[in-house]
Amino acid sequence: MALTRISGGQSNPTFFVTYANRRLVLRKKPGGEVLPSAHAVDREARVLQALAATDVPVPPVVLFHAGEEVVGTPFYVMERVEGRVFDSCDLPGAAVAERRAMYFSFAATLAKLHDVDWRAAGLEGFGRPGNYFERQVGRWTKQWEAQRFRDIPELTTLAAWVGAHIPADDGETAVVHGDYRPGNVLFHPTEPRVVAVLDWELSTIGHPLADLAFSVIPWRSAPDEYGGMLGLDITGLGIPTEAEYVAHYYASRRRPAPRMATFHVAFAMFRFAVIFEGIAARARAGTAAAANAASVGELSVALARRGLDSIGG
Repeated sequence: MALTRISGGQSNPTFFVTYANRRLVLRKKPGGEVLPSAHAVDREARVLQALAATDVPVPPVVLFHAGEEVVGTPFYVMERVEGRVFDSCDLPGAAVAERRAMYFSFAATLAKLHDVDWRAAGLEGFGRPGNYFERQVGRWTKQWEAQRFRDIPELTTLAAWVGAHIPADDGETAVVHGDYRPGNVLFHPTEPRVVAVLDWELSTIGHPLADLAFSVIPWRSAPDEYGGMLGLDITGLGIPTEAEYVAHYYASRRRPAPRMATFHVAFAMFRFAVIFEGIAARARAGTAAAANAASVGELSVALARRGLDSIGG
């Protein structure tokens, strides 16, 4: 058996586990003190097992182990799916002619996820239906306060705006991924399509517009802001516009879906900024999963500013 640490992730440490006749991936909870609701690898394993019988492409789970005696924390093991992973949203290395289809596959895959009958899939109790954004704004505000070690005026302003503009509950519920971006999917080795959705740590039963709004952040953030595309010649790169991407998502849904609004994008930016601030806090405490966590954590300020841009602030 050979173990190889996979770089790039900022949360749950992940390793390739390679045998002569089998290739696996191990994903574990990080060591040290972590927030109570964070790094829930048991939830990741559960949602992957539930989605295995749907048309959402996910890696098959081999086992979940809740104890700490094997690798020091709970962990799960899944089959390794072969494919391409991109570290920035302009899909470097992909042919210009295939990038449009890749983004449309990315949109269609999200639509498939949101069309899953989560009760039939065995995900009853995986999250609480209803009032999703009200609960999420409260959760991420508390998370920010729990890990807060500095003042970020932009984040304070954005948090106040989001808290004051929560839309009325419309009853929409779906399995939501929680971190749906190109870096968290595998594309086929040679074809322009998604073959596996990865990193389900933040998944729950929630509102589909949380995922959709989060997935458009690449169009609204710069290349040095976690690999965004703002300022790039996306037409020359063969990448669809944000409007074309969103339209393809709606066209791919099997049932009518609510429309994305300013609040949803602002909330997505707020939440992402808090996540980055958590990375900065873990870097400060010495428990971050990635070596570049300190510099990545600084993105909390940049994303808060982008959130203010989205509301015209």
